[in-house]
Amino acid sequence: MSESNTAARAVSGQDEVVDLCRELIRIDTSNYGDHSGPGERGAAEYVAEKLAEVGLEPRIIESHPGRASTVARIEGEDPSRPALLIHGHTDVVPANAADWTHHPFSGEIADGCVWGRGAVDMKDMDAMTLAVVRDRLRTGRKPPRDIVLAFLADEEAGGTYGARHLVDKHPDLFEGVTEAIGEVGGFSFTVNEQLRLYLVETAQKGMHWMRLTVDGTAGHGSMTNNDNAITELCEAVGRLGRHQWPVRVTKTVRSFLDELSDALGTPLDPEDMDATLAKLGGIAKMVGATLRNSAAPTMLGAGYKVNVIPGQATAHVDGRFLPGYEEEFLADLDRLLGPRVRREDVHADKALETSFDGSLVDAIQSALRAEDPIARAVPYMLSGGTDAKSFDDLGIRCFGFAPLRLPPELDFAGMFHGVDERVPVDGLKFGVRVLDRFIDQC
Repeated sequence: MSESNTAARAVSGQDEVVDLCRELIRIDTSNYGDHSGPGERGAAEYVAEKLAEVGLEPRIIESHPGRASTVARIEGEDPSRPALLIHGHTDVVPANAADWTHHPFSGEIADGCVWGRGAVDMKDMDAMTLAVVRDRLRTGRKPPRDIVLAFLADEEAGGTYGARHLVDKHPDLFEGVTEAIGEVGGFSFTVNEQLRLYLVETAQKGMHWMRLTVDGTAGHGSMTNNDNAITELCEAVGRLGRHQWPVRVTKTVRSFLDELSDALGTPLDPEDMDATLAKLGGIAKMVGATLRNSAAPTMLGAGYKVNVIPGQATAHVDGRFLPGYEEEFLADLDRLLGPRVRREDVHADKALETSFDGSLVDAIQSALRAEDPIARAVPYMLSGGTDAKSFDDLGIRCFGFAPLRLPPELDFAGMFHGVDERVPVDGLKFGVRVLDRFIDQC
């Protein structure tokens, strides 16, 4: 064996995962919801280079100038078996550096964490996937079955230029794939010294991002006007924003609450939200949003001069509905808004739900317990959405599993789209070990 090959084999996935994560964070892939950002091309080329270095033949697919995804396939020991998809997105939401303790695109290491935009959403999983794959290929360890790797553009704006483009235009890339893992799941919730739960996403809410419009009568600001578009819209948005949506316990949420009730040794009542969420610590916000439909007003727009009553006012709303409750959600929405408000979808997508069983779930449980003896994987619902919505259209059964063992004091839910996003260095290395075991067993 040559000296260079010996050196290459000496580098393990745990050795390089932190640097991979830092380097990915330093590539600004901010997604503003249009094409005004830097795009994902730089990250796609970086990923392709790292995969090519270990013998893969990745494809970079650009859906729009600068909006690029990278896809590669690893041949397994038994190509006749159904394939597994491991997917992650490389775009991130924007960040204002002035608000951060450490620059959001520095990838700085401080207080035992890698800091930066995308540290948990989700360049950490991208880095862990790259680290595991590179280590396995350097050491000649084939997976039991084919694995398709997809590093995707545009997830933060609904995936139109990433996963949706690939599913619609290049479905052949996913031939034979029946199962997938991606974000947001596999993170830990420490119950006590004898038990740590790892939340695996088996369901996610659907979405209706919508624009609300009210037309009124334009006029002078000094005149009486009983047809003011701003007044009508603000009243409707106020009703919507203050509405208490009814609790609806889906199969996944019921399973999660049962598991958590067993772990805590106390019953949890979804009808008593305050008492239930008080027992969940840092994940309360994430779990609480899965008990109800929701509609959050996020943007308002109207007028152009202080003494002119505009003829039109608009608002944007982030609407999310539980699996099986889309029809109820839309009916409640229209009732709250009233007949004067016109609504149109900016982006809409379905809810997802699958069962928490099968050989892939067994592999998740086994891989976690091997690295954390007090681990127990449990199903949960994600309040947001991921690229899994697109892959579901190909009949792929999707799970959120990006394993991280977290310190109990870290506000993990607050890291997503928040200021000072960061991921523990030890968590990254733990994730590499778990993913490597998972691939062996799945």
